[in-house]
Amino acid sequence: MNLIQLSKKIIKYAKKLNSINLSSFRSGNISVRAKKKGINGFLITPSGVRYSSLKTKDIVFVSLKGKFDSKKKVIPSSEWRIHQNIYVNKSAAKAIVHAHSTCATAVSTHNKSIPAFHYMVGVAGGEDIKCAKYATFGTRNLSKNILSALKNRCACLISNHGQIAFGKNLDSAFELAQEVENICHQYINAIRIGIPKILSKKEMKIVLGKMKNYKKG
Repeated sequence: MNLIQLSKKIIKYAKKLNSINLSSFRSGNISVRAKKKGINGFLITPSGVRYSSLKTKDIVFVSLKGKFDSKKKVIPSSEWRIHQNIYVNKSAAKAIVHAHSTCATAVSTHNKSIPAFHYMVGVAGGEDIKCAKYATFGTRNLSKNILSALKNRCACLISNHGQIAFGKNLDSAFELAQEVENICHQYINAIRIGIPKILSKKEMKIVLGKMKNYKKG
């Protein structure tokens, strides 16, 4: 896809963030790995613009070195450093979805990993879903904390903030963010009843092995 096509796809999914209540109004952000004039980087949603009014010219290109056109009327999302850090350190990341989804955000306020109460926590890549330590939004500290929580993972919660997921393309990254939100919803309901049974590390190792071929074909 060229940059215009990628921008259109970003806008499509940014609007979907709103339409399925994964993030409201201007919250959250979406990016796709891209190259512009031979420079490696990514396209990302802008800061402070309602997704319902987004146009392709509003999508911002940021190089992997963190450079972008400051003369544009719009600037990249305040969380662009998170995306930059993930793209630089995770070659498997081709697209990123960061959302302030209701259940994931609620669970994140407890600053704890989601244990293997359900085998589907494995979709994030490990035996649990980690929660990145809190830091002020838009800072390098938050970016570092998220990268740490994403060790051997492709999704995590962000303490007192929300969630983030990456994938081989925007479709898979968005679907993973939806999966994380659903898992958080189930977890909230599970702990309302009492303390849920947690699957063993041995069982989760089996699950993760089977998940290598999950959703293929």
